[in-house]
Amino acid sequence: MICSVHHVQITIPKGTEEKAKQFYCGILGLNEKEKPDSLKRRGGFWLEAGNIDVHVGIEDGVDRYKTKAHIAYEVDNLAYWRNKLEKNQIKITEAIPIPKYDRLEFRNPFGNRVEMIQAL
Repeated sequence: MICSVHHVQITIPKGTEEKAKQFYCGILGLNEKEKPDSLKRRGGFWLEAGNIDVHVGIEDGVDRYKTKAHIAYEVDNLAYWRNKLEKNQIKITEAIPIPKYDRLEFRNPFGNRVEMIQAL
């Protein structure tokens, strides 16, 4: 039986960890979480998004702009996030409407697709 989602992983290009931390910790406000010593040599870093971890790994040779794979962050004030993203010159793509939710999409600075979703 699957109980819940423990973590998700996205990847960024080698050498962009500090830029990624500025985006995820600075703009999105996620907290960095200590990686186990046994995994630190791989690079990347871990984040906390509520009770789910987001693992940011290193991977070159990937065209992140061509995939639909994404993380959807549940938020309680989508208008706040729309405003914050626009102020940081992050291009928002309007998401296809779905019942009972308002949502938006954007690409992080590395091309990963990101969704923010709010229950109506």
